[in-house]
Amino acid sequence: MPIKVPDDLPAARVLEDENIFVMREGRADTQDIRPLDILILNLMPTKVETEVQIMRLLSNSPLQTNIRLLQMATHVSKNTSQAYLDRFYYTFDEVKAKKFDGMIITGAPVENIDFTDVDYWDELCDIMDWSVTNAFSTLHICWGAQAGLFHHYGIPKYSLPHKMSGVFEHRAVIPDDPLLRGCDDLFWFPHSRHTEVRAADIDRNPHLHIIADSAEAGVGIVVSEKANQVFITGHMEYDAKTLAFEYDRDLKRGMNPQVPRHYFPNDDPGRDPIVRWRSTATLIFTNWLNYYVYQRTPYDVNEIGRAPFESD
Repeated sequence: MPIKVPDDLPAARVLEDENIFVMREGRADTQDIRPLDILILNLMPTKVETEVQIMRLLSNSPLQTNIRLLQMATHVSKNTSQAYLDRFYYTFDEVKAKKFDGMIITGAPVENIDFTDVDYWDELCDIMDWSVTNAFSTLHICWGAQAGLFHHYGIPKYSLPHKMSGVFEHRAVIPDDPLLRGCDDLFWFPHSRHTEVRAADIDRNPHLHIIADSAEAGVGIVVSEKANQVFITGHMEYDAKTLAFEYDRDLKRGMNPQVPRHYFPNDDPGRDPIVRWRSTATLIFTNWLNYYVYQRTPYDVNEIGRAPFESD
């Protein structure tokens, strides 16, 4: 089954070129089925690239999903034109009366700023509060995971002496969690962040469970008690050369970055990176759609938030 996107969204052309099953709105509107409604709050400066990366992962399931993109009304984008945002993105005021089967909150390059000093923090808090009753399950990525853990559970973030950049081995702490169904005992995915959350703080909260961690990168994946919130501290959605792009960008800025770990062969930035996380990312995003969203969400989307969540 396909992923449904606006007819003229640039990401659609990229995905179609990769032979990924994309259904344009015009065709999807003629079908009489109940697709999943997924809202993506895209906080990344590279909007189009992030759209492609996330939609690619959401497209590898037998479930048809309607994608709606959300922007922050209280933030002026420096990298994406307002015309593009007005064409393809909604504001919170335009969606807050609606219900969604799932929501994704992306990362953002603001880890070194205190949460409350981020210019759109108040609006983001309103959206995260709203997600509890209006999105059946919400998946948070990197800084979005740190923001969600802080806002919902008071989990602090800590500055790192060096940027956590690279592709790191993780182990399944709770291997029978549905999100990890089909994953190997050890699996890899990228991290790119200047701050971290710590297991000791999370373990003190009985409503949170660490289901994957890394000896080098620390906490990997956290789920809430009833599985309606997922927090991934890295960037499973990254393309093969995203970390290389970030490394080159930081070099040009004079930031003297460390070479991303376990990424380039022999840690040589002159060589093409090794992709060892694509299958894990695809599986985990598909598991989220299937086990945390599709198999649990009410058939009538308007029933979301009206009754207590029932866990397995």
